[in-house]
Amino acid sequence: MTDKPAAPGAALGDEAFMTAEDLKAYMAEVERARAAKDFAVMDRAEKARAELEKTLREPIDLTPEKLREIVAGLQSKMRLAAERGETEIMVMRFPNSLCTDRGRAVNYAEEGWPDTLTGRPRQAYELWRDHLKPSHYRLKAMVIEWPHGMPGDIGFFLSWA
Repeated sequence: MTDKPAAPGAALGDEAFMTAEDLKAYMAEVERARAAKDFAVMDRAEKARAELEKTLREPIDLTPEKLREIVAGLQSKMRLAAERGETEIMVMRFPNSLCTDRGRAVNYAEEGWPDTLTGRPRQAYELWRDHLKPSHYRLKAMVIEWPHGMPGDIGFFLSWA
């Protein structure tokens, strides 16, 4: 019988025995794998967000047909919300980078906040102003996400209460 200590990973009965250092190394490797996965997910999310922002920066051609399509979609969503007893729906969500001041005027509900909008959010505001406001629908804009305590995404809410 020898008094020699077991080598790392040596068999103890039928099970492999891990030293504390082996277990710490294993835990670190698992954590690195999780972080790599999280970074991959975050990278895909960031790419999708950048693509969305790029798309929303470009105004759409508001032909009469496209306008009818948009209004029909809104009417359908409003009808479903009304059936549920709701009086408001979120009709658009967009990154604050589509505001010239990154959403500051929206956050403080400053007069003239619509002037900070660009791209499709600007078009959505104009569509409300020109076609829905005369029918007494209200539009509320607000910051709906606060990453790290800073304004994030902006939401447009259409109300009929």
